[in-house]
Amino acid sequence: MLRQKLLVTGLVLLAGSAACAQGRAARTETSATATSTQKPGANVRTKTLKNGLKIIVWSDPDNPSISLYDWFRVGSRNERPGITGLSHFFEHMMFNGAKKYGPGEFDRVMEAHGGSNNAYTSEDVTVYQDWFPRSALELIFDLEADRLQHLSFDPKVVESERGVVYSERRSSVDNNNAGLLMEQVQSTAYVAHPYQIPTIGWPSDIESWKQEDLERYFRTYYAPNNATLIAVGAVTPEEIFALAEKYLEPIPSQPAPEPVRTQEPPQLGERRVVVRKLAQAPLLQMAFHAFKASDPEAPALELLVRILTDGDSSRLHRRLVEEEQVAIHVEGYRAAGFDPGLTWLLVDLPPGGDLGKVEALLDEELGKLVSAGVTDAELRKAKNGVVADFWRNLETNSGRAQALGTYEVFHGDWQKLFSAPEQYEAVTREQVRKVAGKVFAKNNRTVGVLVPEAPVEAKKEAAR
Repeated sequence: MLRQKLLVTGLVLLAGSAACAQGRAARTETSATATSTQKPGANVRTKTLKNGLKIIVWSDPDNPSISLYDWFRVGSRNERPGITGLSHFFEHMMFNGAKKYGPGEFDRVMEAHGGSNNAYTSEDVTVYQDWFPRSALELIFDLEADRLQHLSFDPKVVESERGVVYSERRSSVDNNNAGLLMEQVQSTAYVAHPYQIPTIGWPSDIESWKQEDLERYFRTYYAPNNATLIAVGAVTPEEIFALAEKYLEPIPSQPAPEPVRTQEPPQLGERRVVVRKLAQAPLLQMAFHAFKASDPEAPALELLVRILTDGDSSRLHRRLVEEEQVAIHVEGYRAAGFDPGLTWLLVDLPPGGDLGKVEALLDEELGKLVSAGVTDAELRKAKNGVVADFWRNLETNSGRAQALGTYEVFHGDWQKLFSAPEQYEAVTREQVRKVAGKVFAKNNRTVGVLVPEAPVEAKKEAAR
């Protein structure tokens, strides 16, 4: 969920463990590939501070700017009834003032020095993103250290931001038909795992968070030993390490947060959700239990979702939108985090669209995948798209910071980033077919439909 100022809500590292306590000797590691300037990642170096904060630096002197991403291993999977939405709330609160830089100062000072920022929250992580010129480097560390060590919990600010978050929920979920249906489907697909909790939080919890809830949550999860700092751009590792030791190392570590132990039990049959709501057109959504980010079968599933939904030549677009003309938009999405996530198929129908017909056609296409698999041409196209996107994302500082954080946090080692293209290239047609059979089983899915209801005035007129 992106910060309100840029985008309505919607995507850390435990740099060690309990052993990451203060007093432990700092250590510095150099990339195994650092001796070769020919290999991707050769300029990456890491260091773990005494307080457990892990730092990863990708130096690129050819790019005159810097991206600084602070990944915290906290998201809605760490919440419970009563405090749902707190991770996302802190995405907001971190910009509302601390000891040295008061309310509004974080943005004002950063922008005055040519920088900008944003943040997002998912089920698994909260990530703070700073983009700035090299001249502002030390200032940014000062800003970050201030809010991490001395964040303000002024009750007036808390109440004001509570209202902002509530407004965000209304616009992105309560008054957004697709968002509302997705929330209902996700909370139905999980019966045990906290992935059932919406990242924005349930309304009654947003209304009732207590001051002690906020302070306890911040102290537990916003500790340096629960984070990883990624720096990419026109900076040397030595500069980043020295500034981190000066500004961030004095922040004390905290006891490691309690791990999420709950696992979702196997789904024993199809689940269904029907939402009746004032709307112009029906919606169909299917969510299938799938894999966690580091699962060996995840690359095959990623390619499969692309074959089904990526672009006008994808299977579902051609069948549902162009040939049968029963849908106006088809989209696929694979959630991949610490624990097994959902793979989504989302279909927008035209006004008056036939939900039953669309579902039958969708079932037919998924059945073809399981029985006949995909073609060589489809698999080649999907691989080309994935690999092209991979290298395209690494062209920017921001893309590199996002990719390094993703592999360090969800795959356990940033160096695995650079073997990703080979993993996708190694996927076979038979692996894709087997994954289709495993994931797209009816017993493994939750089907959600939004059935439009006419306005009250229209109903009264129709009844006359």
